[in-house]
Amino acid sequence: MTETIAARRPRVLWAPENRVTTTGMLLVVTLVAFENMGVATAMPTTVAALGGQSLYSWPFTAFLIASVVATVLSGRVCDVRGPGPSLLTGPVVFLVGLLVAGTASSMTALLLGRVLQGLGTGILLVAFALLIALVFDDHQRPAVYAANAAAWVLPAVVGPGVAGFVTERVGWRWVFLGLVPLVLVGFALLVLVVRRLPVRRATPGGRRGGVVAAVAAACGVAALTWAAQHPSAPAAGYGAAGLFALGWALRRLLPEGTLTARPGLPTVVASRALICGAFAAMEAYLPLTMTTVHGWGPAAAGLPLTVTAVGWSAGSAVQGRYPGWSREGMLRTGFLLVALALAAFAFVSQPWCPPWVAFAASAVGGAGMGLAMPAISLLLLRFSPVAERGFNTSALQLGDWVSSAITVGLGGVLLGLLGSAAAPSSAVAVLATAMVLVAAIGSLLTRRWPAPSPP
Repeated sequence: MTETIAARRPRVLWAPENRVTTTGMLLVVTLVAFENMGVATAMPTTVAALGGQSLYSWPFTAFLIASVVATVLSGRVCDVRGPGPSLLTGPVVFLVGLLVAGTASSMTALLLGRVLQGLGTGILLVAFALLIALVFDDHQRPAVYAANAAAWVLPAVVGPGVAGFVTERVGWRWVFLGLVPLVLVGFALLVLVVRRLPVRRATPGGRRGGVVAAVAAACGVAALTWAAQHPSAPAAGYGAAGLFALGWALRRLLPEGTLTARPGLPTVVASRALICGAFAAMEAYLPLTMTTVHGWGPAAAGLPLTVTAVGWSAGSAVQGRYPGWSREGMLRTGFLLVALALAAFAFVSQPWCPPWVAFAASAVGGAGMGLAMPAISLLLLRFSPVAERGFNTSALQLGDWVSSAITVGLGGVLLGLLGSAAAPSSAVAVLATAMVLVAAIGSLLTRRWPAPSPP
């Protein structure tokens, strides 16, 4: 039976009717991965060159905040018109963001570029999720998710090294600008994909994410993060307003019961928020830790991210070969592996810890994410009526972005309170320990699941 499934997998991906879709999707995923790996590796140098060390966390936070708005808008459009418009819009916005960031002469311009990149990425990720749901059935989707994870391997292997080399020898700007021609190729392929999609007609009865609520959520995260990093009497006021705005928005943009982790769809969405928020904190601050605590150069500091992606791909490949395995069990295992990786990251943040521990933490955490993320995506589709797949997919991504923005922003707060970007050991240790608790809570939440209703 295993051999039959394994033999069927490449035929699913590269069958004549799926070949263009698979090629276009995997190419764009690869480009997004190159950008992700390159930016994380080059960010310490980029921020220093623009004199923005006190704003180190904000290029990541700005990206995530913009994605909050993008995911809601993209989910709304996908429920009404299918994934086609988002598949064409996302790469264009992302491309403009690369150009703005690559030519930035100030932190303001860099942050604007990151906002545009976040918008483009958020639009695309929701569209890809709906594209997979439209083209592949439940039994085929694990193989598709495994292929998407595998698309991160080449960028993971060569991306940090190339980005570090480019940063040191050519300049950090080309970490952004060098991707522009490849994005144009990806856009051309997605045009072919969209032309093959069936005409979409809106299904009545589905929920729609509100644009006002999406903007409120983004502003709420920004206000909270800025207030926490710049404490004062006025900051307390707009920080409280941001918290209220975020709470109000999330109640409208997430499935009912998400904030209390009600069993079923709400727990699926909450699980994505918890595991991605915890893991994002490690990914954002690992290159900084390797650079400032252990004295590694930009190229070497990005190497643990390579191991992360390889581990992620390996975990995803395992789940793809066994579509009959319990997705609930995979999710629980993923949480436990991520918790273990974060505990190791807390040790890596200290100068006395051998730097190689970072590679072990990255491998274990990546494997956990490789098991958990496809499981979450499959469970979401099983619990989602067709009319609400766009809304629920955007809610899933929204929880990811908001929680990641909060945890990365928390890291920036801790840097201000307990250290600095030049001496982050204490701050990163506290952050990693807090994220271990988040992952442990996530594992506990996944122990009760009702049977999903047929979509």
